[in-house]
Amino acid sequence: MIIKTDADKKRVESILGLIKNREESITHLDIKKFSTIVSEIYYEIIKELSSALILLDGFKSIGENSHKDLISFLEKYKFSELEISLLHDLRIRRNKSSYEGKPFEISFLEFNEKRLLQIIKRLKYLINIKLRGKNESAEFFR
Repeated sequence: MIIKTDADKKRVESILGLIKNREESITHLDIKKFSTIVSEIYYEIIKELSSALILLDGFKSIGENSHKDLISFLEKYKFSELEISLLHDLRIRRNKSSYEGKPFEISFLEFNEKRLLQIIKRLKYLINIKLRGKNESAEFFR
């Protein structure tokens, strides 16, 4: 569920610091050997960036389906159906990995890493625009 809350720039800046650490950790991992861990880190980065983005607009996701709702809410920021679908696929695979012990196959990363990195870049761009208080269009990435 997505609920209204107060925007919190300090919390967002803290989240961005944690994301930076996660991104750095990926550079130290062999993607072929640790494809599951790398995929899970990408998921956490995207989830936290998405949370930071909506927090800047005064929303947050809570409850049992909070991650699913959070990803779906990205449609408000003009993410495409294909991007939303990829993120839901990543979420489902991450849940299977975390709760059922099913590993990510390297092929998932080989095929999708570039798209995931583009989504991360776009989320960061939108967050930076909001942190600076500018009203630039998200159409830059469409």
